[in-house]
Amino acid sequence: MAHSWDLAGWNLLWLVPYRAGFFLLYAIGWRALLRSCDPKPRAGFAYVYWVTTVRDAIDRLLPVASVGGGVAAVRMMRWRGLPAAPVVASVIVEILLTLIVVYAFTAMGLLLLLHLRAADRDYQRLLLAFLLSLPVPAVMALLLRYGSVFKRLHALLRPIVGTRLLAEGAALLDDELRASLRRGGALLTAGGLQLVACISASFEEWFVLRLFGHPISVETAVALESLTQAARYLAFIVPAGIGVQEAGFVLFGHMLGVGTDLALAVSMVKRLREVLCGVPSLLSWQWVEGRRLQRASSPRS
Repeated sequence: MAHSWDLAGWNLLWLVPYRAGFFLLYAIGWRALLRSCDPKPRAGFAYVYWVTTVRDAIDRLLPVASVGGGVAAVRMMRWRGLPAAPVVASVIVEILLTLIVVYAFTAMGLLLLLHLRAADRDYQRLLLAFLLSLPVPAVMALLLRYGSVFKRLHALLRPIVGTRLLAEGAALLDDELRASLRRGGALLTAGGLQLVACISASFEEWFVLRLFGHPISVETAVALESLTQAARYLAFIVPAGIGVQEAGFVLFGHMLGVGTDLALAVSMVKRLREVLCGVPSLLSWQWVEGRRLQRASSPRS
């Protein structure tokens, strides 16, 4: 990290305000998914934006296998009085959209590799893995749309958890998911903005490598970002993608003419940006949680 700082200096910090645009696109998309259950709105855009940053920070910095942010986001939306089932449905639908967008972004990266004449045996393996896993997002969408997934899940768990209340909640969540998946305009808005956000993240590689004195084309930056993000999402169970991101940068960087040292330096810069963006969000979240606990424990007059 010190070597990266020596090469680029304070200019690396421009990545922090730039990331605000990434969060902005995701927040606009999520707000579109929430509009049906919060038309007034009780959770204004500034609040949704803040929750979006906290959610991202939890998934990227805490050992929660990239799912804890969604759970925390539902809790924070409930603070504003939003009903649980539609909020949970919006988070699940957004995760599904993210999966679809990652596949689309990966396809873009594979096409760019071909265009850049970086196709070799590794490329053939990547293409085969992509094609074999392509039905996954379609199957997930169909199950959520028609499969009554949570009602069936409750039926499996009923001998353990029991209660009619849980069964009613599972059925309500399935209904909300079906309703959310019928709102084509909101889905296109959220999905389209997510894709723009993913493409915009490629600027980080382009900018950092230019600072390091190894400029690359826009196409190369998009290909490197898309394939690295695909690896990180596939290994979602790994907390914060530790090791996965670095391996992805080295492997795909080699295919695109970026040496190992430079690839690792870019990865370290992105880790630094994650910390600088994420820690303030986590601290603000903990401060709000503390204030709520303090109010709840204080004696009523």
